Amino acid sequence: MKNRLMDGVAQPAFVLMWSSAFIVGIIGVGAAPPMVVLFARYAFAGPLLVLYGLAVHAVWPRGRELRHVIVAGLLMQIVQFGAFYTAMGEHVPAVVIALMQGLNPVVIALFSGVLGEHITRRQWVGFGIGGIGVALAVSDQSAFSWMGLLLCVIGLLGLSLGTVYQKKFTPTVDSRAATAVHQLASAPFAAMLVLLSGNFHISDPGRFGVSLTWMVLMNSMGAFLLLNAMLRRWDATRVGKLFFATPVTTAVLAWLFIAQPLHPLTITGLGVGVIGMVLASRRAPARPAQPEPAAQPAPTAQPAPTVPDALPQLARA
Repeated sequence: MKNRLMDGVAQPAFVLMWSSAFIVGIIGVGAAPPMVVLFARYAFAGPLLVLYGLAVHAVWPRGRELRHVIVAGLLMQIVQFGAFYTAMGEHVPAVVIALMQGLNPVVIALFSGVLGEHITRRQWVGFGIGGIGVALAVSDQSAFSWMGLLLCVIGLLGLSLGTVYQKKFTPTVDSRAATAVHQLASAPFAAMLVLLSGNFHISDPGRFGVSLTWMVLMNSMGAFLLLNAMLRRWDATRVGKLFFATPVTTAVLAWLFIAQPLHPLTITGLGVGVIGMVLASRRAPARPAQPEPAAQPAPTAQPAPTVPDALPQLARA
């Protein structure tokens, strides 16, 4: 019964949790400045995740490894969400931000030289198609902002660079401890951004409180715990496919709960973008090696990361 419940509920629940982050983020920045939302999320989620890590006896990083974990966390949390929340304040639609975040595995591939990997032709095509999808999705928006789109790109780069950095320097770190360190270490940096912005006014405390509660309990904790539970139960490929459903789910949730319209070009861009994500995340089949008895085979480059490859890092984001 428990296994059947996990099979039937876990996957749609995760997609809803992950997609809802874009919705509550927009609600939150509509009630308070983006940097206040950012700081409040980490100020509450960080200590709670530390308590969880202690309860499950997570292995905590120390010394140089701890410093690397903090750097990766600042890229994934402060750069990514700081840019995304500010983009939400610039009225960038939730579906556009979801599509941009969905291109993360492809951007990781663009940094593949750092990891000694190569980009397949299919991944290049997928990246191009995904970019066309984003362009179509934003072209039909009346409140389109070039600054908002630039912020989305910065947020995507923060996530991708953080993932590459973490994979290179802390590939074996305990994801439960890393997630707690990421968010706890990000809180003081977010506080500095609040002070630098000089904007502390919360215009709607009720909406701010509700959105913050959802971010902390459902996005920072619930989605993370569920993702790790699924990765323990199923292979990464099966779990990775769930991310293809998040832009579509985000678009529907945005239409239902925050009245963001689904224009024809938005729907078209959404479909094209998802196709690009799927193409870019498919690994090319390995070619059988040719026997060379007289010489040692040269080392071959590893294929660039796909969605399943990036899942352990996403679990810490």
